[in-house]
Parts: sequence; structure tokens; C-alpha cells
Amino acid sequence: MNDYGFVDPYIDPTTGLLRNKVGATTLDELKKAEGELVSIAAVKLIENPPRNRMADLNELREIHRRLFGAVYSWAGEIRTVEIRKLAEGSEYFLPSPMIPTGIEYSMNELRKDGYLKNLDKDEFLDRLVRNYDNYNYVHPFREGNGRTQRMLWTLVCHEAGYDIDWRLVSKQDNDEGSRLAAEQRDYSILRRAFDVAVKPCDPDEPILVEHANVGHLKPIAKLLPGGDVYVHAHTKSDGTEVAAHFRSRPSR
Repeated sequence: MNDYGFVDPYIDPTTGLLRNKVGATTLDELKKAEGELVSIAAVKLIENPPRNRMADLNELREIHRRLFGAVYSWAGEIRTVEIRKLAEGSEYFLPSPMIPTGIEYSMNELRKDGYLKNLDKDEFLDRLVRNYDNYNYVHPFREGNGRTQRMLWTLVCHEAGYDIDWRLVSKQDNDEGSRLAAEQRDYSILRRAFDVAVKPCDPDEPILVEHANVGHLKPIAKLLPGGDVYVHAHTKSDGTEVAAHFRSRPSR
């Protein structure tokens, strides 16, 4: 969130919420609509991912636009304000003017690592956490960076022969692990979390959509119009772990 004493252009001053396309005037309304729409968008994105797996700024922008485009008019646009996690002592993410350079650096590092392909699990984890940290520090968007990055790594890792079940990565481990990685180059928490969540996969097989972990609301069930996927998203009562479950439509 923004700490500076200026008007955040992303905030509607009449509601104090992010300007949105769903007409939400309370935080509960916004989170409900956002979670439902993003969950549906994630299914479609996994079924029809970006064509060129470069992990560059264009791909990140496309993922963000497709996930959040039904909710925010600025989806896919690079942030113009400075942000950080709302936690005591948290440092700011990369300054907004440096975002293109930061993503270019991150992409080049990932490219040097061969997009994590042809690695045994130990080496895969070592390189994953470092590349994850590079991208996470940039945080290119005003909101939705975590879900955008989860989607990116779901796609990158699947092509490399590994699936990440994000349901097994707790918010606490992700937040604290990301903080330690960024501030101290200590990747131990992230690596332990990913060690549990990462499993080998066949890149030629479809991605298990439930692993993407993009839902984050109270119980919702929706059938995609004309589709064959039910979406159910929920948050635990303590709000610390997020999960999304997707299942095929039952036969009639």
C-alpha cells in the first residue's frame, strides 16, 4: 500500500477502494466480485495461456490483464505509485520507473537458467527460489502481483516438468520467505515451502487447474457459461491460507 501523503490515482476517494468496473462500494463487495471473476479468468488462462513463454514484461502484463481485466480498467498496466507490504518494517518494492529494467533483468536471469528445464528437483528448487525472488521484488502492478506471479510460475514450471501446488504454500511462508529473500538473500523458508509443493509432471499433460490457487474468497460456486468447469473458491476463517478448487462438470 501507499504511505505517501498524496492522492493515490488508483483509489476512488468516495469509497476509499481501488477504482473498479464492478460497481463495488465496500471492501467485501470488491473482494467477492474480484475473487469470483479472477477465478474464472484463471481457468480460461490456463486452458489458453500466452503463446510465447518469455516471462517478460509483455507476458506479465497479459496475464494480469486477463486475470483482472473484468475488475479493473488499469489491469495490465504498470503501476505508477510506490508500494510495499502492510507489515512493520517491510521495505518498498522496486521503484516504479525501474520496473521495465527490473523485469528485463529477471527474464535474463531466468533465461540463463534455461527456464528451469532439464534440472533435478534439488537444482530446480535452488534456481526457482532465486528467480521467484527476482520477479517478486519488482511487483509491477498496483494490485494482484501475487496471483499474477503464481500464474506465471505455474506455466513456467509446468513446461520445465514440475507442477507447483500453491495450496501447499501458506501465506505466512510466502510473505516471510519473500521478505527474507529480498532483504537478506535467505531463501530457506521459500525453498522449504516449494519443496513440499513441487512435484514432477509431464509437460505434455494438462495443468491441474486447482493447483493455481487464485481464488481467495468466501465459498462461491459458478459454472462458466458454455463451459465444462465449476469454480469453487474459498478462504479459511483465519484468512491466512487461500485455495481455489476447480472440477469438471458432473455428468447428467
